[in-house]
Amino acid sequence: MTIEFAVIGGTGLTQIEGLEVIHREVVHTPYGEPSGPITHGMIEGKRIAFLARHGYTHNIPPHKINYRANLWALNSLGIKKVVAVAAVGGITSEMEPTRLVIPDQLVDYTYGRAHTYFEEGLTHVTHIDFSWPYCADMRNALLAAAKCAGLDVVPHGTYAVTQGPRLETAAEIARLERDGCDIVGMTAMPEASLARELDLCYASCSVVANWAAGKSDEEITMDDIQQNLLVGMANARALLRGLLC
Repeated sequence: MTIEFAVIGGTGLTQIEGLEVIHREVVHTPYGEPSGPITHGMIEGKRIAFLARHGYTHNIPPHKINYRANLWALNSLGIKKVVAVAAVGGITSEMEPTRLVIPDQLVDYTYGRAHTYFEEGLTHVTHIDFSWPYCADMRNALLAAAKCAGLDVVPHGTYAVTQGPRLETAAEIARLERDGCDIVGMTAMPEASLARELDLCYASCSVVANWAAGKSDEEITMDDIQQNLLVGMANARALLRGLLC
């Protein structure tokens, strides 16, 4: 049976409720080991694959994730559609905690990450068009799924990708807002560009876990983030089920 799509789960999504697990597959790659085995399962009568980006025990920080191995493993299984779920901070007024956002742009502020497959044994230099970093077909599918599931999502936004694992300073967030960013997270790059290099149809469902630094009078606490993620990730799971409507 064809795998409809793969889900890469971020903080707060280490499993998909209602997924009937068929088997878990360990995939070895030329780029090292992925974050964990690929989970194959059935939901709503259709087959999907799942990978926990930070590991199934959430023990891999964002700057240590083997993004190349993760994307290569999914591609090696013949998967061509990927939904990346990620927890983010809200910067602009629309991006309040628990909201789902389907970003259409990103700005990369990371450094030192292995960010391309095109660097060894090349016969020519390869450049990819990354003008629009998310696959339009998958973004449209997510927006249609939200409508099917009765979810109110933000249909656009620019995702600022920071290095982590620390959260940002208020001054950094002010700079990101001046740069035109709406949300901030730590995992969209190089995940998105690697997906493009492999010609995967890749899009993101970003779950706002907190107001970014300086955007609220309240202190950012892990307890508050976890409470917001309980709501936000439940909606993300509903969105994923909506993809199978």
